[in-house]
Amino acid sequence: MRKIKKGDDVVVLSGKDKGKRGSVVRIVNKNYAQIQNVNVQRKHQKPNPSNGTTGGIITVNMPVHLSNVAIFNSSKNKHDRVGFNIDSEGNKTRIFRSTAEKI
Repeated sequence: MRKIKKGDDVVVLSGKDKGKRGSVVRIVNKNYAQIQNVNVQRKHQKPNPSNGTTGGIITVNMPVHLSNVAIFNSSKNKHDRVGFNIDSEGNKTRIFRSTAEKI
């Protein structure tokens, strides 16, 4: 089970977007994730008439390394670490480390 999943609210801990909050749009691979409105870069796009795309400069969300983000705990209004809890039936759930409540 991953500590950070698609749809989680996260906070950037380091880099040029330090302190920004956003939700995870997609997990690129085991180390990288795309976060909404974080690490936005401009890209030059060539036109492709067969696909119907026009050329120009577009903005793209680039991936961020997962070591630079932490999950946002809304009850404490700050970032937190993720832990795991296994119940009596053997189900594994994610919890906040500071408050021990389910994510």
